[in-house]
Amino acid sequence: MANMPRSFLQVAATEEVASPLRVVQIEGLAILKIIKHCKEFSPALVTGQLLGLDVGSVLEVTNCFPFPIREEDEEIEAEGANYQLEMMRCLREVNVDNNTVGWYQSTLFGSYQTVELIETFMNYQENIKRCVCIIYDPSRSNQGVLALKALKLSDAFMELHRKKNFTGETLREKNLSWVDIFEEIPIKVSNSALISAFMTELEADTPVTQCDYDRLQLSTSPFLERNMEFLIECMEDLSMEQQKFQFYYRSLSRQQAQQQAWLQKRRAENAARKASGEDLLPEEDPSNPIFKPLPEPSRLESFLITNQISNYCNQVNGVAGQSFSRLYLMKALHEE
Repeated sequence: MANMPRSFLQVAATEEVASPLRVVQIEGLAILKIIKHCKEFSPALVTGQLLGLDVGSVLEVTNCFPFPIREEDEEIEAEGANYQLEMMRCLREVNVDNNTVGWYQSTLFGSYQTVELIETFMNYQENIKRCVCIIYDPSRSNQGVLALKALKLSDAFMELHRKKNFTGETLREKNLSWVDIFEEIPIKVSNSALISAFMTELEADTPVTQCDYDRLQLSTSPFLERNMEFLIECMEDLSMEQQKFQFYYRSLSRQQAQQQAWLQKRRAENAARKASGEDLLPEEDPSNPIFKPLPEPSRLESFLITNQISNYCNQVNGVAGQSFSRLYLMKALHEE
């Protein structure tokens, strides 16, 4: 009985599901759908549903479909939810994977690390233990790089987010910093044998693709300028967040000084009452406004802004390095 073979569902429902997520395996067709949807509506931001299987340490994304563009209308949002259910029902009828494993969304110059993204992750986590978000950046892809990444929230951050406590003391106890919010999962592209054979046949006729030409573009000024603009905006937002904390600590110091002055006054009054044989007054008065604790501002927003600043800096560094390589290459070609 111990060696009896188990079914796929039995394996998926036991220990293999609990293993950490290592790879997101995406079908080539699903990637093409994501790219097509994001590029068609660029620079508008779009989202869509990811479908596939979650087995062991690999999350397989086998298909996807786009969401309608959202509008601030409850009736339209309800229609969007019905559209998702209808799409999954239709896919199930034609024997296509209809298990939700996450969602994809487009971004502009890598500006995706927001509170809304975290809230979406937490909503998905209520029904799906392991889900990912595929981020695609059409503006970055125009530089000749496939800007596609898979993200998930770290377990430590999700546990802290459920408690809604992002004070400095809690973050120090959990040893959580701004780099521990998101985890990037490696992406592996998978194609069937027939598609791979077909691509091999196409390579002989078209050895040079448009993507190869994009890699040789020398002009990166628009991309760098937009990244610098967003970086400056993030620095201003981070400065505003720091001002909130400075105001909080100034208010806290002022409150502590008021409390000490009140305690000294009360102790002097109690000393006089003790000398005259009267009852002593309590040294703590919760009804006094100066003893009301001041709420510490949440550090979540500053963590996300810091993440975004790091992302913009990495993009500027990467594009600048590629630009220097292209310039040296063109210089060598001209000298020859």
